[in-house]
Amino acid sequence: MYFKMFKAQGLAHLSYMLGNQGSAIIVDPKRDISEYLEAAQSEGFKIKYILETHRQEDFVMGSAGLKEVTGAKIVGGSHEIFKHCDLNLKENESLEVGDFTLKVLDTPGHTPESVTYALYLKGREDCWGLFTGDALFIGDTGRTDLIDPDKTKENAFLLYDSINKKLRPLGEQTQLFPAHGSGSVCGGALASYDRSTLGFELGYNPVFTMNKDEFARHKLHERIPRPPYFDLMEKVNWEGGREISGAPSFISPLSPDDFKRKTKNNGLIIDTRLPEAFASGHIEGSYSIWLEGLAVFGGWILEEDTDVYLVMERESDLDKSFKFLSRLGVGKIKGFLAGGFEAWRDKGMPIESSGYMPVSELRDGLDDYLVYDVREINEYEDEGHIRGSRHCYVGHLEDCIDKANIPHDQKIVVTCAVGHRGGLGTSIFLRKGYKNVYNLAGGMNAWNQLKLETEGG
Repeated sequence: MYFKMFKAQGLAHLSYMLGNQGSAIIVDPKRDISEYLEAAQSEGFKIKYILETHRQEDFVMGSAGLKEVTGAKIVGGSHEIFKHCDLNLKENESLEVGDFTLKVLDTPGHTPESVTYALYLKGREDCWGLFTGDALFIGDTGRTDLIDPDKTKENAFLLYDSINKKLRPLGEQTQLFPAHGSGSVCGGALASYDRSTLGFELGYNPVFTMNKDEFARHKLHERIPRPPYFDLMEKVNWEGGREISGAPSFISPLSPDDFKRKTKNNGLIIDTRLPEAFASGHIEGSYSIWLEGLAVFGGWILEEDTDVYLVMERESDLDKSFKFLSRLGVGKIKGFLAGGFEAWRDKGMPIESSGYMPVSELRDGLDDYLVYDVREINEYEDEGHIRGSRHCYVGHLEDCIDKANIPHDQKIVVTCAVGHRGGLGTSIFLRKGYKNVYNLAGGMNAWNQLKLETEGG
């Protein structure tokens, strides 16, 4: 049997190809499907089936596009959310491909339609592996607040039973193949590696080490932010996702004069350079979202049809930028600044800058600054924060600023873990008209390295 895992950078999404006797299956495909097509061609496989474990919330699924190109059938469970599928399997029904069989198990809790595919090899009674979607991750489980935050506890109970009653009995030898790895917004404390077994998870995964009530409290404590683009994903993935339209080669490089003219009253400027570079000089009104962060925070800032203009460190970063936003289904890249920020600077165009403050300077003058901590609430409470700092997750910062009535001459320091989210937060304050804004260099990691005072809770 041929097996390959594909990892989507930024989203921490994992998808899989199984091949046997000339036929292949793809599990939970991403929107950009070229890797699957290339792998199938290289191995001499025809893609026959596309398996979905659930309606993905954090990226545009590639099922529809892959079906269009290959003619493969989309397979899902029996829940109505899988109505777009060509083949709907009820619990315990199986799909046979060559020398292996995939058995469907209903595993709701993360979402009501979630299913797990249990893989059995010919002539073997024990389960070889589980494609768990977002039900069971390596190190944790999927979040249980997505469908209704008020039912987080109820769904936690449901997920606990799904995993312990249906998956746990399949044996310690069973390998796990989830739809996401570390860094995903679909779960909490996911492990930093992508391979595990049920036997290994039994020793440390909360769904196995806690009783049901403890597990429910664990899920209630997660409080993971829900990006606004998730609503769009629910709509788009109801039909199995969308094909990618356009390509990086169709996006125009713009001279500084053209860039200025195009962005004057239209669209948003996204600066994908590192926060240090942004702080030293940038185009007024830009959002600072570092390149890898675009894969997540593009979904917080952009809507489906927002026109986007990019300022990049390298023109070769366009491919990644296009890919990241395409996976989120947001933003239409209309152009990029040819020659990068240096071309803008050399043309004598207007430049805005912001502060980049070392922790020692903030330590010595803390009472002179309003500190905003833009990490997630669990980071702020559990890992400690700077005395007197205010908390607002960076994805909600624009609303927080609007409600806070902060004087525009207030000196503000924005902090996160290392400075990336702080850079985005700084740019949001600048866009709101605040000029005395500083990103804390190194963030809380640097603050803690110097063993400076923090508060908990």
